[in-house]
Amino acid sequence: MVKEYMDKTAVVAQMRQLIQLIQKHNHAYYVMDQPSIEDSEYDQLFHQLKALEEQYPDLTQPDTPTNKVGAKPLAKFESITHTVPMLSLGNVFNQEDLFAFARRIEERLPNQKVQYDVELKFDGLAISLWYENGVLVRGVTRGDGETGELITQNVATIRNLPKVLASDKVQVPRLLEVRGEVLMPKAGFEKLNAENEAKGEKTFANPRNAAAGSLRQLDPSVAASRPLAFYAYGIAQCEPNHGITSMSASLEWLTNFGFAVGELHFVCDSIQEVQEKYEQINQERPNLSVEIDGMVIKVDDLKQQQQLGFLSREPRWATAYKFPAVAALTTVENIDWQVGRTGTLTPVARLNPVSVGGVTVSNVTLHNIGEIHRLDVRIGDTVSVYRSGDVIPKVEKVWPEFRPVDTVEVYLPENCPVCASPVVMPEGEALARCSGGLYCAAQRIEAIRHFVSRKAMDIEGLGDRWAESLLHLDLLKDVADIYHLHEHRDKLLTIEKMGEKSVQNLIDSIENSKKTTLASFIYALGIRGVGETTARMLANNFQTLDALRHADIETLKKTPDVGDITAEWIIDFFQAPHNLEVVDRLLAAGIHWDAPVAPTRQPLNGESWVITGTLSQMGRDEATQMLQALGARVSGSVSSKTKCVVAGEKAGSKLEKAEKLGVQVMTEQEFLDLMKEYGQS
Repeated sequence: MVKEYMDKTAVVAQMRQLIQLIQKHNHAYYVMDQPSIEDSEYDQLFHQLKALEEQYPDLTQPDTPTNKVGAKPLAKFESITHTVPMLSLGNVFNQEDLFAFARRIEERLPNQKVQYDVELKFDGLAISLWYENGVLVRGVTRGDGETGELITQNVATIRNLPKVLASDKVQVPRLLEVRGEVLMPKAGFEKLNAENEAKGEKTFANPRNAAAGSLRQLDPSVAASRPLAFYAYGIAQCEPNHGITSMSASLEWLTNFGFAVGELHFVCDSIQEVQEKYEQINQERPNLSVEIDGMVIKVDDLKQQQQLGFLSREPRWATAYKFPAVAALTTVENIDWQVGRTGTLTPVARLNPVSVGGVTVSNVTLHNIGEIHRLDVRIGDTVSVYRSGDVIPKVEKVWPEFRPVDTVEVYLPENCPVCASPVVMPEGEALARCSGGLYCAAQRIEAIRHFVSRKAMDIEGLGDRWAESLLHLDLLKDVADIYHLHEHRDKLLTIEKMGEKSVQNLIDSIENSKKTTLASFIYALGIRGVGETTARMLANNFQTLDALRHADIETLKKTPDVGDITAEWIIDFFQAPHNLEVVDRLLAAGIHWDAPVAPTRQPLNGESWVITGTLSQMGRDEATQMLQALGARVSGSVSSKTKCVVAGEKAGSKLEKAEKLGVQVMTEQEFLDLMKEYGQS
């Protein structure tokens, strides 16, 4: 008995939580015209509550929103009770749900032929229009379905809405109540936002917000200034009766008075054809003049509609078929860390699989530890996953309202999940990385590609395709294994398109690479932040690898081009034991360079130079090497600290900036003349 009581208490608590959330979002959507969540998220909350009520009908709360529509109107407009309630529609989200809707209709209409009226589901504000003897006398919002707000003056400003009914084809009824949607077409919405932005005024998040906000202004001139349009979707009352027998014909009848209806409208003979039209509309959706979020399916025969009747909140004879959700709620089952090819650690949320935008999503990247902290996402949390079109799914928000007591907070791992090297993240950086760049299996391909490149160890013949083949044969665990490939000549010959000559050329190239320079070797190690120029500076400054390995952060920062973060990366690299193991193996394999010579003061030592435009007598690389040989640093951008800019043909913004800052500018010929003076010709 105690357990049953506790279970019921938990169910009621969950119902109350959902009711409060739905009421909050109803108010934001229907009253304030400022929806705070996606429609698909709202639908999920609503269906969670509905499912609980179906499972525990005796616990259904008296204020449940499943029996209501919308929210109470604000007091600033006069309230009007609808003579015929403005009910909402049920929803279906996939073909299975659609066919189930049709089966329920067929069960209630045995042996009857059923046709379906298919219309666009507008994403606007539903209103009711009253005409007496052909004259518009009243416009009312949907409100909570029972009571709406009187907005006649604002409605009367809508340009495509007939204020007086006239037709030479059909008689004007004594009383006509037309239901429809007020929208702001896409073109008008974009123009309004552009104008508001130019004036420094508020822009709207979407056309629905713009339309709803316009209609609910106390000053009708505001609504009059906005590009609003009305689209009819039904007749609530008509006296005398129009005598029409179908939904589709009633919409056609309304066009005789000048009412606009949806630009796509179909009558289908089967539910299978309805599904085909759904797919067609979804495909044509970007080209429509208005925003839609699905289509509305109605039993076309009005007599059959009467036979089917209503549920407490919605008609049995109609439903909305929503397009694939752009957002959905699910739970985070775990958060794993993946290591990229450059060593970046990326957290990946493993989700309870959920359909978003027509695709089942079970994994979502959380980008970095900063994003985890920003969202405050934990293992066990309920989250909203967002996806629109072909956009990669992402976690948009966390629902703390649903957070269990046993959620697990997520922290940056101290060690790489692949190779166990220390994980580092310098202060001020957003991305954490594995420090075991030479050793980490996740970074092998990137480490090898960089190591063998021309400006590093310059090993010809070891491209990506062959490197991947060698990895597959388990011959390359790290870059040091390159210098042991000669021991596996027979295995190398089994690789496709790698014949005797190719194998020998590769082995010779590896052997030749053993004689290098300290700067090239430092660069080849792939230390983050250490490019070719910085490697040269480090070699000049420390003269030996051993001195660099044991340098502290302050000593490193005395090297030109090395700031706080780069110094940290160098320290982290040489503190990772696995990196040191690989470096020692490389040296043991015979990699060597000339002994250091006493450094001399170079003529351009520490100066910052920039090369821009096209050089006709040499390449930029050659010019860069000349400058570096004289101690200069070659930068990619001009600043007040730039010593000189070498400007070739078609020099652009860098030349302009140099002239603006008063930085010295040399032509290519002047540069060559200077290099000759320093013996660099």
